Amino acid sequence: MRRLLSLWLLLFILPAGAAGLFDNRPSPSLGAPLNNSADFLPVREAFRLSLVSVEEGQARLRFTNAPGYYLYRHRLQFKSSDAAVSLGQPRLPEAQPKVDEYFGEVEVYYGITDIVIPFENPENRPVALQVSYQGCADKGLCYPPETETLQLTGNAPDDSAGSGANAAEPGVSWTSLALFFLAGLGLTFTPCVLPMLPILSAVVLHGRNGGLRSFLLALAYVLPMAGGFAVLGALMGLFGAELNLQARLQSPWVLVPFALFFALFALAMFGLFELRLPQALSGRLDRLAGNARGGSFFGAALLGSLSSLLVSPCVSAPLAGALLYISASGDAWGGGLKLFALGLGMGAPLILFATGGGTLLPKSGAWMVTVRNAFGVLLLAVAVWMLERVLPGPLALALWGLLAAGTALFLGTLELTPKTPRQKLAQLLGLVLLAYALAAWTGALQGGSDPLRPLPRATVLAGGQQSWHEVSTPAGLDAQLEAARNSGQPLLLDWYADWCISCKVIEREVLNAPEVVERLQGYRLIRFDITASNAAQRALLDRHKLFGPPALLFFDRQGREIVEARVVGEIDRPGFVERLNLAGQRL
Repeated sequence: MRRLLSLWLLLFILPAGAAGLFDNRPSPSLGAPLNNSADFLPVREAFRLSLVSVEEGQARLRFTNAPGYYLYRHRLQFKSSDAAVSLGQPRLPEAQPKVDEYFGEVEVYYGITDIVIPFENPENRPVALQVSYQGCADKGLCYPPETETLQLTGNAPDDSAGSGANAAEPGVSWTSLALFFLAGLGLTFTPCVLPMLPILSAVVLHGRNGGLRSFLLALAYVLPMAGGFAVLGALMGLFGAELNLQARLQSPWVLVPFALFFALFALAMFGLFELRLPQALSGRLDRLAGNARGGSFFGAALLGSLSSLLVSPCVSAPLAGALLYISASGDAWGGGLKLFALGLGMGAPLILFATGGGTLLPKSGAWMVTVRNAFGVLLLAVAVWMLERVLPGPLALALWGLLAAGTALFLGTLELTPKTPRQKLAQLLGLVLLAYALAAWTGALQGGSDPLRPLPRATVLAGGQQSWHEVSTPAGLDAQLEAARNSGQPLLLDWYADWCISCKVIEREVLNAPEVVERLQGYRLIRFDITASNAAQRALLDRHKLFGPPALLFFDRQGREIVEARVVGEIDRPGFVERLNLAGQRL
């Protein structure tokens, strides 16, 4: 259900980084070679950091990533070792969007990435630059956060090849722009926009539809309108970049207000209230628009520029939600392009109408209220999607069920009255949503948290219940290893971190599979949480010759690791069952 709602959301309202939906990360297959540490590079080889030059108050850094490895944009941090030397705002290249179902949209760098750090060092003091970063491998390994120190004492040789751009950076995804265009097109078919097309055509074109001049006049109106949206998107992206909202979006203090804003926007789409500019400002803009002379290119352009501010209540709520979303991405250039595409989508029907295609446009009717309400539902889905990052899993699942049930009721699912064929189809869809809502609530009461599988799989077997011991210190791990040796138990050690995407995939898809749970009966199950990635935890990684999570290590009854069964990186259920079989032969 969540993926379906997210797809509609990305299609109609907030699509950004849609290329990330088609994540090409390979997953291990049954016939693939066994994963081990040799499949991955050490962190300093996966991400090579060099100081290219220091001149004229700025330092130029370069990351050279090995193929198949990427850096998180929001994990890049820079700090001066001397408080007297101040650093300016880093100039980062455009990042590649990557959508993840757990953490939402992130931005990453592949290949070569050049970064410029302005700094002020009036006394020409020796200073060190501390660079913090974190990255992952496409094969399914996330490295802990890393910090390197570079000395800003003079010029450094350019020791790496490349043109200075992110080699794998494709720019803003064309798919993302196309989806924003479709979002603008969808906003046109709302009850307070579509009926305005003939009126707008009369004002801009003076009622003379058809011909090249009408097409150019309509274009003169649409392009400045889209340009106004682009300015708003760029400003919000720049605002988000200044505050690093993408990284802060992991905080409840940011997520909860954002979710509440989206819920308010949804209520506006349902018609409970209207979002408009203050009367004093809107009145002046209305008078200025009224004085603009229609039928001229300048007048059309002026009307288009003002219309980006005088948006209707049907457009204001989704537009405000899109602006919040772009501010969270911190991408000024991408935000401007995406909202420009949104404006072009909203203006496309006007161009069609101006060139004599008014007969191709649908007629106004009650169906437009359905379009408006659909936007409201999708905005509520965004609110729930954001809240599930901070709420307990069962409560988030219950909210998904509540959204599905509410949508079912508005579709008339429980109304036993004569219906048209179209209403019957809506009622059938509502029955499916209502069934999902009941399953979600049942799963929430049983402790479930996955909207894609609302009814949790049973993990209670004849031999007992799967129980994991969670530790986060070397002393705690040593105690668990000693306890397993003393009791003669085999042991499975799971290396986990909250920022490790593949860890969550393994936990959900592999370790909770019924056949795996059954096979792990008799094992002592230890989960070592290295989310903090402190010095002691990193030393423990080195001791076990690991680069980072995910990793699964098997130990026999004498406390010796079964190296042949070691798992490093993401693995699927059949592959893990193979490792279980191999470990069982060594016990």
